[in-house]
Amino acid sequence: MTHLQGKTVVITGASSGLGYEMARLAAKEGARLVLLARRLERLELLKETIESDCGVSDVLIYSVDVSNKNDVEKVFAEILSRCGQIDVLINNAGFGVFDYAHEARWEETEAMFQVNVLGLIACTQMVMPYMQARQSGHIINIASQAGKMATPKSSVYAATKHAVLGYTNSLRMELARDGVYVTAVNPGPIATDFFTTADPSGAYAKNVGRWMLQPEKVAKAIIQVIGTNKREINLPKWMNAGSIFYTLFPRVVERVGRKAFFKK
Repeated sequence: MTHLQGKTVVITGASSGLGYEMARLAAKEGARLVLLARRLERLELLKETIESDCGVSDVLIYSVDVSNKNDVEKVFAEILSRCGQIDVLINNAGFGVFDYAHEARWEETEAMFQVNVLGLIACTQMVMPYMQARQSGHIINIASQAGKMATPKSSVYAATKHAVLGYTNSLRMELARDGVYVTAVNPGPIATDFFTTADPSGAYAKNVGRWMLQPEKVAKAIIQVIGTNKREINLPKWMNAGSIFYTLFPRVVERVGRKAFFKK
């Protein structure tokens, strides 16, 4: 018996990258998976792969845009009706666009907040009452090291991740009274197709390529802490140490690291 045996785990943004790897590992741990993303065809392929590789036959998939609150409410109502309960919610859906603040397009700014922040809150609000009533559950929000230390050309993206961390930290204290765990995940850059949208030029991915995390490693760290009262996951450790140093000595970090920060 594995630690997720029989648990219903909902993952948003599950069609590729980190979401894909978390889904695969959760299935191997015995979870009953519910996978959400906009791209239904990618979800169908993921469902086939997981059911074949992991010997399961009950992976549920839903096409949903988390920025649409009505769609979120409809889908989660159906999930709760079919599954009875949701034990774990992993809010993974999100995207970024790297632009200088004065060049940021309003439609992209609005879309990032709709998906990264409001979509995450909408999904969370759909599961909270049920977890509180059962006095158990785990909500995992994928934030970013950018939510701890902003850098040039990521002002809007960093702002959304700062918002995610603020929401998560408050939520953690509120739900602790009800026995519900809340974990923030703050990874550095991950080798996924995130950068296809964030930086079409490929410059940033090239500059930080040697430091990029592999999605399998991040996914493993997340799946391992499900069901434990883990406050945060910070990867890589050296980058998180930089974020802590920045909190203590912001002027020093901004002055010394200015040249490196502009490599986007």
